[in-house]
Amino acid sequence: MRVGVLTGGGDCPGLNAVIRGIVRKGVQEYGYDFTGFRDGWRGPLEGDTIQLDIPAVRGILPRGGTILGSSRTNPLKVDNGIRRIKENLEKEEVDALIAIGGEDTLGVAATLSDDYGVPCVGVPKTIDNDLSATDYTFGFDTAVNIATEAIDRLHTTAESHMRVLVVEVMGRHAGWIAIHSGLAGGANVILIPEQPFDVDQVCAWVTSRFKASYAPIVVVSEGAKPKDGDMVLKDGSLDEFGHVRLSGVGEWLSKEIERRTGKEARTTVLGHVQRGGTPSAFDRWLATRFGLHAIDAVREGDFGKMVALRGTDIVRVPIAQATAKLKTVDPKLYKEVGVFFG
Repeated sequence: MRVGVLTGGGDCPGLNAVIRGIVRKGVQEYGYDFTGFRDGWRGPLEGDTIQLDIPAVRGILPRGGTILGSSRTNPLKVDNGIRRIKENLEKEEVDALIAIGGEDTLGVAATLSDDYGVPCVGVPKTIDNDLSATDYTFGFDTAVNIATEAIDRLHTTAESHMRVLVVEVMGRHAGWIAIHSGLAGGANVILIPEQPFDVDQVCAWVTSRFKASYAPIVVVSEGAKPKDGDMVLKDGSLDEFGHVRLSGVGEWLSKEIERRTGKEARTTVLGHVQRGGTPSAFDRWLATRFGLHAIDAVREGDFGKMVALRGTDIVRVPIAQATAKLKTVDPKLYKEVGVFFG
């Protein structure tokens, strides 16, 4: 049996650990052969492949990114995209496909599997941790640790100059990174996409912090928006899955704080730093287990399924169900951490 593997969407710490887990178990226990498709769905669209074997995955466990490359290519928007994928899978003699990605990559996998009979297994990947069918996605823990360390460092410079520091973290529709890193890093304000914010209230919290002789740290998700406005966009362009490019809410907010309070404010945008570099121990552990269970699903012919973490167990759920709705921050949780605001 020959199994294809691809990684789609944004890169993420732990992708290589998944690939390694799939190949090591698939070769050693099942005697499978593996074909890697380059750059997400572009690979099977264009027949761009590399050989995956045990030597190819040796030493990649601690490496960030993905040895297969990634992209946001959407074959459903390409003329004859499905036909081309099926033809290239047949040409490469690929019997099953493991797609590692977030809601967009897995959405394509669900369509291929459910509507066109392509045997697919999904592995959830997103640093935003916003897939509802799994308790955690790999990459999230690493991103939170990176953001928390940055907040820790920014406290000292904020207090040295007694200025407001706004930290913009990733999170398009869900504020998991912001709320985890903000709480762990001792932020004084945390703003997330699920809860439109009042700029006057933010300024009140900032002012309260200064009255206590401390410099405030404001953590804001890139997708957060004010109650009387819209999300701040980098530009009006869309990717192939229809997503706008977010960036700038941190800079906009720091200017508003400075204008309304008279206090000096600066912005730090963590951006892609959050998803680069060495994965944490937890992400290596989770990603490896996902890879082992994904190849087991292939072995058992359980296609159209995605592996997911439930408690400490790895389970399987329909890919279509896993991508049907995003997992967002519960208002009760946001209220719980609000005790530290101001």
